[in-house]
Amino acid sequence: MESHTATGHGATHEYRNYETATEVLKEEHRVIEKVLDALERLAKAAETSSLAEWDKVIDFARNFADKCHHLKEENLLFPALEERGIPREGGPIGMMLAEHEEGRGYVRAMAAAVASAGKDSVDNLQILRETAIAYIRLLRQHIQKEDEVLFQMADEVLSSEEQKTLLREFEEHELKEIGAGFHEKYLKIARELG
Repeated sequence: MESHTATGHGATHEYRNYETATEVLKEEHRVIEKVLDALERLAKAAETSSLAEWDKVIDFARNFADKCHHLKEENLLFPALEERGIPREGGPIGMMLAEHEEGRGYVRAMAAAVASAGKDSVDNLQILRETAIAYIRLLRQHIQKEDEVLFQMADEVLSSEEQKTLLREFEEHELKEIGAGFHEKYLKIARELG
């Protein structure tokens, strides 16, 4: 994911270096895992960590992990898998969607605790720490399920042409929904936090 290019649309993530959409998503998982490691360090030192660091992690979770990564799965990959016969209800897609929502709830709770940090810091630090640990646990398990189960299913049912179509759609999604330079901004944040 470190490879980027400039196109007529401005700087964008370089999807042409990938054979499959699942490769992109797995690489994004590695970036997310680096930020989860940073979040774990923050949670362990909640009393001494700065609110600016928490804000950075929350920003990353909301924008890169959710808006960029999860929305590519929800709006593009999952519907393609459903078309190929992988069920949403009672199947892995439904579980992944439920976990995405659960993760959003944890991020909202962390943001609320950070926003209230000066008012009742002992309680808010405890909520922040507990919510961060729950979010980390959820996302690490979620990533493992996607990497080891769902993405393998995707690679089995999606043709090479369908994968290439998804790659083009991923690029269009980023340019339309989040704008040029977005990936680079959040990769830089992940490096700073790492």
